Amino acid sequence: QVQLVESGGGSVQAGGSLRLSCATSEYTYSSFNCLAWFRQAPGKEREGVAAMYIGDGTTSYADSVKGRFTISQDNAKNTLYLQMNKLKPEDTAMYYCAARWGGNSLCHSRRTPSFSVWGQGTQVTVST
Repeated sequence: QVQLVESGGGSVQAGGSLRLSCATSEYTYSSFNCLAWFRQAPGKEREGVAAMYIGDGTTSYADSVKGRFTISQDNAKNTLYLQMNKLKPEDTAMYYCAARWGGNSLCHSRRTPSFSVWGQGTQVTVST
């Protein structure tokens, strides 16, 4: 069964940190070669925040989070992470992990329609 389950969201003050986790089944982890984090704030389109292409380990980030967020994985735990540092109020959103199978370029394009499997989301709220 394909399943992605996010956790780790919460409320934090600006400048703080959070680490999001995305737990998957072994089947999911072996069936997809691209894992990514997206976010969606109220009234805004879903945005691809970070992506990891499992095949070569390459990562990519949206300009808005570059240098502050880090995507990583733990193969043994079939878990994807998003370490978020120096959080800003504009980072407030529902965060989703997603998976796809395909090439490197589409993975790092982080386009919402390209991803076929999604988690239910975890809320991150950053206050001033």
